[in-house]
Amino acid sequence: MSEFPLSLRNISKSFAGKVAVEDVSFDVQPGEIIGFLGPNGAGKTTTIRMALGLIKPDSGLVELFGAAPSPHSFGRLAFLPEERGLYKKQTARESIAHMARLNGMKAKEAFPLADRLLDKYGLGDAKRKKNKDMSKGMAQKVQLLSAIAHDPEFYVLDEPFSGLDPVNQQVLENMVREIADRGRTIIFSTHVMEHAERLCDRIILMSRGRKVFDGSTDEALAQAPRRLVISSEDGRLKETVTAFAENMEVREDGSISVVLKRDADNHAILEKCVNSKIKLKRFEPKAASLHEAFVALVGRDEAEKMQEGVV
Repeated sequence: MSEFPLSLRNISKSFAGKVAVEDVSFDVQPGEIIGFLGPNGAGKTTTIRMALGLIKPDSGLVELFGAAPSPHSFGRLAFLPEERGLYKKQTARESIAHMARLNGMKAKEAFPLADRLLDKYGLGDAKRKKNKDMSKGMAQKVQLLSAIAHDPEFYVLDEPFSGLDPVNQQVLENMVREIADRGRTIIFSTHVMEHAERLCDRIILMSRGRKVFDGSTDEALAQAPRRLVISSEDGRLKETVTAFAENMEVREDGSISVVLKRDADNHAILEKCVNSKIKLKRFEPKAASLHEAFVALVGRDEAEKMQEGVV
């Protein structure tokens, strides 16, 4: 049997009688990049804490590398918690070297490694800057470098993009890609769909403590309604596409935005327009987004929490 970096079986957790996570199961395959998605309060952080053995599930089974979470398994993973924290009086290089030494590296190796990582990710000038004097984005990058310094097999990142400006979000995305290119396994939680669309092989969606979807990014996007923007000066256009449409909306520029029925085919619509001698000015299929997929799976109210980042 293959040894999964992480395996969860029917785990549940309640706090003060309120269900936080209910009957969640999934395996993390070696080499995957998984986006663990859902609005704040969906149960992502609680699930991650149970996965790492930081809190015990009320029921269900957790295995890290084929066994119960233990100090032995921790050396094989990196964990970036949602709650950020560095020793304020340490410098950036001291923070990274400290974590590397906790994971078995000798000081004579840990400090040169810290210097290399800081140089590589544009923080060379901050090597001896104390953590308390850093910007939030800089401190967050130092904390991530501290977590990954020992180059483990499995990376668990809880809301790694939270609070970062767009430039630092892009830097962090590049770091995730570089880690993945080395064949490492990554699961990261986020309520921002765009990061998952760009980075992930697989998507796990959480809503109200339950897993509502688990599959590839393409499979997730297939849950979203397909859209088409079409226009013509021929007044028969709207009537012609009605049979293919779930609903339609005439836009300010006179084009028609069509939400297609699940079985509708773009080629069939185009063929019908041609056969009806309708000259088209615009025929533009619109790519689906993960946000639209989430709306289709859980409803607009819950999806808006994801969009807005509110509990």
